[in-house]
Amino acid sequence: MQAQPVAFRMATKADIPVILQFIRALAEYEHMEEEVVATPQLLEEWIFEKQKAEVLFALQGDTPVGMALFFHNFSTFLGRAGIYLEDLFVFPSYRCKGYGKALLQRLAQIAVERGCGRLEWACLNWNTPSMEFYLAQGAKRLDEWTTLRLTGQALVNLANQTDK
Repeated sequence: MQAQPVAFRMATKADIPVILQFIRALAEYEHMEEEVVATPQLLEEWIFEKQKAEVLFALQGDTPVGMALFFHNFSTFLGRAGIYLEDLFVFPSYRCKGYGKALLQRLAQIAVERGCGRLEWACLNWNTPSMEFYLAQGAKRLDEWTTLRLTGQALVNLANQTDK
């Protein structure tokens, strides 16, 4: 018996509570619940009003069971935009049913349709199941790169720094 094709849809403002549900479930999976400060108001502002990110849902019937949150970045070497996948998450009871692969494949299709030069993302080193999944899809590790981040007070401090 062949699996049914996965249906997709882009999120709308009405989906903000569902997006937040996915974010919280991902944070729980990654043991980072205390880092979630996103609110419905912030998601509305940054995703839908300022259009700084997009959300793609994988559906079972009309129910979102997987989510890919992504945005465009830019490669100076390629001279064109790419897509950065910030989060890909499938609810645990729907895993191993093809939703994750379908989301990644649909995101690759979007990148190609938009003329993007690449699709990239980060994966926590300890997340072996996800890492194996991504590698099986043809992704390559970029071991020569280290992700760096400024957040919170460190970001504010740098922004407010004046040269003397």
